[in-house]
Amino acid sequence: MKKTAFNSVVALLLASSTLAFSQFAMAHAHLKTAVPADKMVVDSFLHNLGLTFTEDVEPAFSGIEVLNAQHQPVAVGKAQFSGEQHNKLVVQFDPPLQSGSYQVNWHVLSVDGHKTKGSYTFSVK
Repeated sequence: MKKTAFNSVVALLLASSTLAFSQFAMAHAHLKTAVPADKMVVDSFLHNLGLTFTEDVEPAFSGIEVLNAQHQPVAVGKAQFSGEQHNKLVVQFDPPLQSGSYQVNWHVLSVDGHKTKGSYTFSVK
């Protein structure tokens, strides 16, 4: 009888720790949408770039880097919130991006303290 109770307690602890871990895994800010999107070809000069995440982020500890086809950094403004949306970061290009291929590297700190990062590419016609 004691062995059955012990097995039940162990099973309950394993199930609850798995559930707790899955809650932590879901707490990260993942890239939800990007404008321009991954592998997108933009028809004209590009003035800004926007990234929307699955949860709010801290812009002071987040950043967006854009590299040209020669892997040289492109001048971008500081990543800022898009209006009242605290899960969307926007950077401005001055001057606008010209024709070519670009790589976006991003890193964010979500409001709950988790860091995530990623990259994608797009082109301007």
